Amino acid sequence: FSLTQGATLVGIISAVTWGLGYFGQPHIIVRFMAIDKVENVPTARAIGMSWMVISLLGAMAVGLAGRAYADTHALVVEDPETIFILLAQILFHPAVTGFLYAALLAAILPLEKLVARDIALGFFDQLRLRGTTEEAMMAVRLIAHWLSFGPPLLLATFPAAALLKIEGESFSILLLGLLAGTPGLAAIGLMIAALTASLRAGAALSGLLLIPLALPILIFGAGALARTDAATLGFVAAISLLLVAIAPFAAGAAIRAAREG
Repeated sequence: FSLTQGATLVGIISAVTWGLGYFGQPHIIVRFMAIDKVENVPTARAIGMSWMVISLLGAMAVGLAGRAYADTHALVVEDPETIFILLAQILFHPAVTGFLYAALLAAILPLEKLVARDIALGFFDQLRLRGTTEEAMMAVRLIAHWLSFGPPLLLATFPAAALLKIEGESFSILLLGLLAGTPGLAAIGLMIAALTASLRAGAALSGLLLIPLALPILIFGAGALARTDAATLGFVAAISLLLVAIAPFAAGAAIRAAREG
């Protein structure tokens, strides 16, 4: 298929100039205004651009996957901007989606205390004085965060699946989906916790940021579970692996910036 099919001159100009309004968003202006020293601008730029790359790649992945899904299944999409809603309606299944939302909520709950308290107590400073890098600290914290909700959720799947009469291949896909998706949710949660640790309203902002960023994992995870699709499950695992690889570096840079600030 062609990515430019149906594009108009107005649409192309709108897409090209979309980024010009980025700095007009209030929450971004406030962050730039909060920079206290010129020396902190490069660090802030690196964190901001890294986070935008992750966000935009997630948005692009949903759009491209939706386009491919529509062409493969001869799905008529009257308005391309509604492809996200159509995917949710087609792929989401009430029973299996409940497990994924449980994983999402489990990843959200401890965000406020994931790194903020350790920054306030100087725990990371002490480790840094002993030669431990911020990236290594965040890698260990990522593992600990996943262990706090991933294995318990997998164990809770067994009685829940028995009650919902999910068995056989569907149950196997369910376990594999949770095993593949929950590390990605933990990685997103860690990055958001590190980025918002120094903010006064970081707890409220964390939940608002995590939910939309976790939607690609939820959508494709629910699709794999509802249709027992191993290919979609592999896509979830790929997204999760990418997030796990990025998380220690992004969170480490955020912790370093918070300490220096």
